[in-house]
Amino acid sequence: MTGGPYERFSRSELILRDELAIDRTAMANERTLLSYVRTALALVAAGAASIKLVAGLAAELLGWALIGLAVVIAGLGVWRFRRVARHIAAIHRASGDQPR
Repeated sequence: MTGGPYERFSRSELILRDELAIDRTAMANERTLLSYVRTALALVAAGAASIKLVAGLAAELLGWALIGLAVVIAGLGVWRFRRVARHIAAIHRASGDQPR
């Protein structure tokens, strides 16, 4: 093999490969957002359980702190998702394609 591992592919196939890589990146970005949301929902459930099921001021404060942390984590997930989505759209524009 003298031309490297991609010598068997034409130039247009390499472009398709790159397009598919961008699509995989976009889907990974969506999965990451869903992970942030799942974590936030788990924290809300733990906070609500702490408030309702455990007696005492410390448990109530912990519950509200967990709910507040959940809001922060959900916001961070949305912020990160939008930032990466803008970056992916910029790559599409630079290559001359329209984002989906």
